[in-house]
Amino acid sequence: MTHAATHHEVSAEDRLRADLYNYLGLMLARPPEASLLDQTATLEGDDDTDLGRAIAALAARAAETDEISARREFNALFIGLGRGELLPYASYYLTGFLNEKPLATLRRDMRARAIARAPNVFEPEDNIATLLEVMGGLIVGRFGVPASLDDQRTFFNRHVAPWAGHFFADLEKAKGADLYAPLGTAGRAFVEIEREAFRLTPG
Repeated sequence: MTHAATHHEVSAEDRLRADLYNYLGLMLARPPEASLLDQTATLEGDDDTDLGRAIAALAARAAETDEISARREFNALFIGLGRGELLPYASYYLTGFLNEKPLATLRRDMRARAIARAPNVFEPEDNIATLLEVMGGLIVGRFGVPASLDDQRTFFNRHVAPWAGHFFADLEKAKGADLYAPLGTAGRAFVEIEREAFRLTPG
């Protein structure tokens, strides 16, 4: 995504939210390089929450995974010969077909926020990685000033909540998922946390 950035005060909690959106998006956008695997291996989870346990499991799995294995797994899951095991697009999850109404609605909402697809990106914008990147950018103001909680909630409820949890649940149990199984668990838990937080926060 491209847009002129601006500086604006963002709370530490919101930066952590944005960091997790961006991390999940980065892992789902392309095969992780060795440096990202090394960073993932240093993540610290806890035993108190589903998200914490998933992060700990992901770190342990990353420590055992090399770049070649990660690329092979990513390709099998998301690219494959003709198509991968999963199709990580909102249109597919919501309608059963690619490039349908959910993509058109997303493009309209992105234009309204002056968010443009980067020129070197050719995936449809309703790819899960792009949607997570947009959420992270809205929180910290990558596309202008930080989005209000209401605007974050609107984008999340319209473009992420209806299907991302189902996608991450499918990723958890995908036959080709090893490194990506705990990433699926982490994504599913995080989407549920965000959904509940938006529901409980006045606005």
